Amino acid sequence: MLSILKIRTNHFIYLCFCLGAAALLFCSRDLPVASAKSYLNLQDSVRYVGMQTCRSCHNDIHETFIHTGMGRSFDHATKEKSAATYGEHALVYDEKSNFYYKPYFLKDTLFIDEFRLENGDTVHLRTEKVSYIVGSGQHTNSHIIDINGYIYQAPITFYTQEGKWDMAPGFDVKKNERFARFLTTECLTCHNHFPKHIEGSINKYEEMPTGIECERCHGPGEIHAKEKLAGNIVDTSQFIDYTIVNPRDLDRDLQMDLCQRCHLQGIAVLEEGKSFYDFKPGMRLNEVFNVFLPRYSNSHEKFIMASQADRLRLSKCYQLSDMTCITCHNPHVSIEATGKMQYNNACINCHQASASANCTLAEAERLAAGNDCSGCHMPPSGSTDIPHVNITDHYISRNNIKGRRPVDKGQKEEEQPTFLGLQLLTKDNASPLEMAKGYIALYDKYVESPIMLDSAFYYLQLSPLSLNEKWKTMIHYYFARADFEAIVGLHQQAQRAKEEDGWTAYRIGDAYYQTGDFAQAKEYFAQAVTAMPFQLDFQEKLGTVQVQLRDLVAAKRTFEFVLSEHPKREVALCNLGLVYVMEGDFPKGEALYDQAIALNPDYEQAILNKAAARLAQGDIPEGRKLLEKVLQLNPENQQAQWALSQVQ
Repeated sequence: MLSILKIRTNHFIYLCFCLGAAALLFCSRDLPVASAKSYLNLQDSVRYVGMQTCRSCHNDIHETFIHTGMGRSFDHATKEKSAATYGEHALVYDEKSNFYYKPYFLKDTLFIDEFRLENGDTVHLRTEKVSYIVGSGQHTNSHIIDINGYIYQAPITFYTQEGKWDMAPGFDVKKNERFARFLTTECLTCHNHFPKHIEGSINKYEEMPTGIECERCHGPGEIHAKEKLAGNIVDTSQFIDYTIVNPRDLDRDLQMDLCQRCHLQGIAVLEEGKSFYDFKPGMRLNEVFNVFLPRYSNSHEKFIMASQADRLRLSKCYQLSDMTCITCHNPHVSIEATGKMQYNNACINCHQASASANCTLAEAERLAAGNDCSGCHMPPSGSTDIPHVNITDHYISRNNIKGRRPVDKGQKEEEQPTFLGLQLLTKDNASPLEMAKGYIALYDKYVESPIMLDSAFYYLQLSPLSLNEKWKTMIHYYFARADFEAIVGLHQQAQRAKEEDGWTAYRIGDAYYQTGDFAQAKEYFAQAVTAMPFQLDFQEKLGTVQVQLRDLVAAKRTFEFVLSEHPKREVALCNLGLVYVMEGDFPKGEALYDQAIALNPDYEQAILNKAAARLAQGDIPEGRKLLEKVLQLNPENQQAQWALSQVQ
């Protein structure tokens, strides 16, 4: 039983005053009593109360925390938040897509212009308002677009260490996604506190916090605040206060799970029925999701930015001690405000012999470096996923010494590292189905190689579970393979009339669509839309099959809903234009085509549709010109080739 100390009356009055703004939250709810030796705030019924409630009694901690990387992780796009510089140098050109990007403040609002030049003339201009800036500015500032609550990453980032603008990470590798890279709850719940996500969407949010808050590391604070308002204080110098999680009181594995919730970036696969909101401090991470990392033959040297937990676990210092992240880090104090000796003292606590006995560096070199153990054995390094940054390598090793890494002169760096396999890091043993899910997620998110799907199929075959138990994963696997006939065959074999899961229904619907069974496709797209009405890709596919079935009234209603949600959806604009043209309203249809092309000058289907509309109205020269434009963009476009052959 905990020893509960009743505080003095004047202290209780002060506590009521400092928490007065939040007191109404706790007046009418029955909450678990702080009596059991388990954390009461892990229960689903316990609410988050917000950082201002915490601040009312922990203002000293709040004043330092808001200057940390977590405290500065996310905010409105203001001049004060931005670490970037602006002016003539703030111009990015993406050679692959032939787009320029120019960021600038107009009064107090940040905008990004996307434009294209031909012979010195601007032939395309699109302007987007930036709503949020993500990143503390220690490494980067990235930029977030908000269109009616739908959140997207902008295509350019400011890299503060080099003081330069460039394409955002990943936009210059595969494809410039422009303003269409949606930000899911997986992304935002690491870079920010919990936004209020709209159910049935991928990336629509009703409320957006401005930075990571106290309760991300301490858990929901409702019981804790209620207990303190009631005058129940635990002497934490002797006892654990089970109304709130103090990470220092957690065992080592739970501490690491808390930190690696965000500092172990990899391939995250949710457990069935879980969301990225479900993890709370004091839980095992694998209760909510598992994290896989692809291993390559050069993984000991090359690693992604948010891999601190993985790199630390590889270290002998970690393996042969009880150290955790907070052995060295005080999460309430900024790294910039933390002196070297805090980190070095952590080293000295274990390596208590004299520096000369432990360090192989010549004394003059060691003294010149300020006896900087961590700076030498945890040197700065680049990352494989974020350009233009230097990060601390958390692999602590005698061989991982700044400027002294051993080099085999007879061995060149691998041009194409060998893939060694996928490793599950959140528990010791993975089931075959878990491994299959990991490989499919790796294929979807990062590495579109058939090898990943071959591995997924191998593990699916190993799984002893029934078809019903691995149904979603089987459908997902064949969808990734684009083996639509297999999905149709599997679905007909299983004789399932309804899918509660929106993604599974969508994938089955698309399989029927791709194989020409539009009636069945419509049924399953409708199921997908019912499950996830604000997943606009699903809505657009439903509208497309409605057009195929000549149900133009329903199609028009579907596309108009999409555009009411997001007026800059190119597909919806183009397809709604087609509906109007099919109804004979050419001016309205072409106006919608023009809107789609203004948003994306390389949108082949919209240009093709407009060409068809021009030709249908007898405007042969303009139709031919538009078809030729399509072939300039894509010489292999067979529709344009055929249409042009008919008007020669």
